[in-house]
Amino acid sequence: MTTPQRSVLSIRAGHSALRQLQSDGFHAADIGILPGAAGGPKAIGITGLDQAIFEWLAAAPRSRELIGASIGAWRMVCAMQADPSQAFARLAASYCDTRFTSRDRATITRQTREMLQDIFGAGRPEDLLQHPHYRLSLLLAQSRGLLKHESNAVLGAGLLYAVALNTLARPLLSQAFTRVICHDPRSQLTLPLNDGITTRRLALSANNLHAALMGTVAIPGVLHGSRIESESGALFRDGGLTDYHLDLPFAPNSSLTLYPHFGERIIPGWFDKFLPWRQADPARQANTILIAPSRDYLARLPFGKLPDRSDFKRFATDEKQRQRYWRFASAESQRLGDAFRELAYNGRMAELARPLFAPQ
Repeated sequence: MTTPQRSVLSIRAGHSALRQLQSDGFHAADIGILPGAAGGPKAIGITGLDQAIFEWLAAAPRSRELIGASIGAWRMVCAMQADPSQAFARLAASYCDTRFTSRDRATITRQTREMLQDIFGAGRPEDLLQHPHYRLSLLLAQSRGLLKHESNAVLGAGLLYAVALNTLARPLLSQAFTRVICHDPRSQLTLPLNDGITTRRLALSANNLHAALMGTVAIPGVLHGSRIESESGALFRDGGLTDYHLDLPFAPNSSLTLYPHFGERIIPGWFDKFLPWRQADPARQANTILIAPSRDYLARLPFGKLPDRSDFKRFATDEKQRQRYWRFASAESQRLGDAFRELAYNGRMAELARPLFAPQ
């Protein structure tokens, strides 16, 4: 008989992580890295899972690396608050309640900045960068060429150019974007990148954290790109453009990577969504344990999916219905959290784990 947990959560593990789960079990003390993927409103649909995971980790404090792109970066910031569960709840509520009734880029940028302020609550940037256990890294895409402009025509041409480059070969994205890893100066996350995308690092500080957090969610054509005071002339955009689901080389690290995700597939960059042959590298994810809503769980949600940006068009004439749907998805995600707690605290994670790169 199928257990309730099997129908709610999908547990996938890279080859090294799967061996460790089967031989040693699932222990919070082994978790050293947590990635957060881009995905916009999908974050609402795993609120309960995020809350349960960081509640579980708090009982085994140790130095951990948190790395995120776009909304994934904001989720990591929630995890670093004094009360992570409340911060995740604020993120979901703010996303649900905000009515993006204007397509004006300046208005949407202002509303997004207000959402960021809601997440922080009474917290200060210094508090995150002095967190006793967590080290934050954010992924941003620094614009090059046509993508440094904000006019619709020029920006649109730049995006078409980026699509063409990426279709030919992922490393060619370097002609459109430079990957920027904004990191806590204390971070030990080395990430020996070898994917051909030009990458540089920038230390986070109390002065640039907010600008970096706005940059990592700055979807081209939807929000204005973000500028960081110390980076003269640079314009930063959504980190998901280069690193949609963070197919990064976590495997060389000795710690396990626990990846709360929206689905079972890891897509390297945003433009790769449209390229089914562009797959994640199993070697990079060897130490990864991916936990996501199962296909059965998703099928039982309204519209058979987590909330996403297409809902703004779907409910363009009925914002209240969108808000009801998103609030329902957020409340329902507590089932994901309950299932995680049952598996983690009762030692049943290994029995449900399947290979991350098994044929689907």
